[in-house]
Amino acid sequence: MILRRIAALGAWLGLPASAPAQNAAVRPVGGMILTRSTRIAPGVYRLNAPASLDSAAITIRGEGITVDFTGVTLMGADPSGDPDQGAGVGIRIQGGTRVRILGATLRGYKIGLLATGTRGLILRGLDASRNWKPRLYSLVEHESLVDWLSFHQNEKREWMRYGAGIYLEDVKGGDLRDNQVTQGMNGLLLVRSDSLLIRDNSFWFNSGLGIGLYRSSDNTIVRNRLDYNVRGYSDRFYHRGQDSAGLLFYEQSSGNVVAWNSATHGGDGLFLWAGQSTMDSGQGGANDNVFYANDFSFAPANAMEATFSRNRFLANRAEGSDYGVWGGYSWESVIGGNCFLQNRIGIAIEHGQDNVISSNRFDRDTTAIWLWANPIEPSDWGYPKHRDTRSRDTRITRNSFEGNRVALRLRSSPGLELSGNGSTGVDSLLVADDSTRQRMTGTLQATAGPRPSCGPGSALAGELASMVPALPGVPRSIPSSPAAALDRSAIMVDEWGPYDWKSPRAWPIDSVRAKQVRLRTGGPAGAWRVVEQRGIAGTIPSRGRIGDTITVTPIGAGNDWSIALEYLGGPTVLPRGEARPAGVPVRFGYSRWEPELAWDARLYRWSDSLGLPGNPGRFDAVTATSPILTRRFSRLDFEWYRPQITDLPIERWALDATTSVELGPGRYRLRTISDDGIRVWVDDRLVIDNWGAHESVVDAVPIEAGSHRLRVAYFQADGWTELRVEILREN
Repeated sequence: MILRRIAALGAWLGLPASAPAQNAAVRPVGGMILTRSTRIAPGVYRLNAPASLDSAAITIRGEGITVDFTGVTLMGADPSGDPDQGAGVGIRIQGGTRVRILGATLRGYKIGLLATGTRGLILRGLDASRNWKPRLYSLVEHESLVDWLSFHQNEKREWMRYGAGIYLEDVKGGDLRDNQVTQGMNGLLLVRSDSLLIRDNSFWFNSGLGIGLYRSSDNTIVRNRLDYNVRGYSDRFYHRGQDSAGLLFYEQSSGNVVAWNSATHGGDGLFLWAGQSTMDSGQGGANDNVFYANDFSFAPANAMEATFSRNRFLANRAEGSDYGVWGGYSWESVIGGNCFLQNRIGIAIEHGQDNVISSNRFDRDTTAIWLWANPIEPSDWGYPKHRDTRSRDTRITRNSFEGNRVALRLRSSPGLELSGNGSTGVDSLLVADDSTRQRMTGTLQATAGPRPSCGPGSALAGELASMVPALPGVPRSIPSSPAAALDRSAIMVDEWGPYDWKSPRAWPIDSVRAKQVRLRTGGPAGAWRVVEQRGIAGTIPSRGRIGDTITVTPIGAGNDWSIALEYLGGPTVLPRGEARPAGVPVRFGYSRWEPELAWDARLYRWSDSLGLPGNPGRFDAVTATSPILTRRFSRLDFEWYRPQITDLPIERWALDATTSVELGPGRYRLRTISDDGIRVWVDDRLVIDNWGAHESVVDAVPIEAGSHRLRVAYFQADGWTELRVEILREN
């Protein structure tokens, strides 16, 4: 099957593409439509695109044409502005066959390049970096539900709200090679696009996805850099990933081959989900994909997540993640020859059936394999109503367990076959309930057994070797980078996404509210020195090398301080894309400002019959009752599913809180994040009114310098709770 796919791709790519026209290069203008081969005159052009994604700054239509953008940069939004100002489409390809685009640099658009209905598309040497991406609200120490992503629907182009460097819709056959998307939200999105060769691209350091597939099958994805596509991580504080991923396979994306890619430090390395149609009907899935010799390490959540589907995972590396594989409801899947190293759980499968776990190495994972079934499944899922969803009939053979606390944990998972496994230094070989023990053949041995290698592409034997995809002409190596080898603490996410290590950075190692704050320096090799500080009693040391740690001792409560450093070393690229040569000094630093507040809060229960959501006038009836809790909070910053405040109910509770604040000269903004309803008064004037049951949303208003009295009224209905009230000082 693989050879036939490669041959089919060759047929597409072997068709001659027209050479660029030999006439003079053309200067681009907004709204230009190109229908024949064209060479665009090199230069930087400011071409704003219409806000509608149905048009573009430049549109290309035609058969067998080449448009050469070598040396050309198209700029949409002002590059000095915030990244969420990007709008419209830079280049739009409408239909056509054998269309070839070369060398374009696209900046400041919602979608850099959009192709629809094209056959035999070739994209070479594009740089669609620094296009649209949203502001993030999950920062150091505190997470926000606002930033969670949802890819569940895309039948009506719902994914376009997330933007992309490259977005392909209904594209059949083609070659995407040597392209780059970084510092945006999504690299490459495929929608109903099949039979593409996606090779040697760099889609990394984005705040959403490296590559995402929706109803896209029979593609070959090889030797791409897909690292640091991440959000929802703060080292030592939270590690959820918020459904960001190096690779996303969604909704009936089947028969793809994914090999020799580096997809480290993603929210998930791989996130695969069968799709809503499978969840409703029990039929289909994102099936028969082969994931071979990839590095999915250092994911905050799952190195590989693959659910409700049948797939093969061969000779991959999964190190330093929460889960090496999360395979809920996987069936007839093969997990073979992989290296699981120092994950919390190596492989976790709930309600899995007829799966094979063979020839893997589990090295110091806390639990190597965990199989189980829950007695009650979600009532709103159609899947268990149409399928047998017992956890059963797993074959575990020729694996090596080394230094695990538990090698195999089982619950309600009969039909287990164990053979040829070996273990050394494992605390508990097997932890199982009685229902599992009733049907189990073989045992785990506390003896040295097979010890597979721990690198991607380790040698496979027997039936596993026959599953390895044939990829003629593809080098058998991963195009990695120094940043891919760092551990998970290398992930630093600010309000505009993941740090790319191309400029100097100072970042807190632990709480910024500590009496002494440790800052880690990162970036290109070089030296730094402290050049300015405010509100700080001292810093140790005052100079050093990149990689060193600075200890800062703030004065007093430590609510208002800043430190500036000067870097001198190699070439740098600043966060907004400005490149500076080696030897040019770069200033960087860290600051903290937070007004000292004391919120006097009263917390209440309320009954569903009150009809509080959408009826703010009924809040007085709540506050007329006796509070269940009276507390003083230094900040209003709550986010949980189950309450973290003792005696607070899980649902239908309310808060009424007041405080006073003194703001010195400057410009300020009062910002709230709420799930559910919130109202805020400043000096008895209602300034924020969002009184309804809703998911987490952001509201913000200016607030002037001076003395103010604040009041917050909030209610939580059910589900997740989020309440954050903060005053921000603006530059």
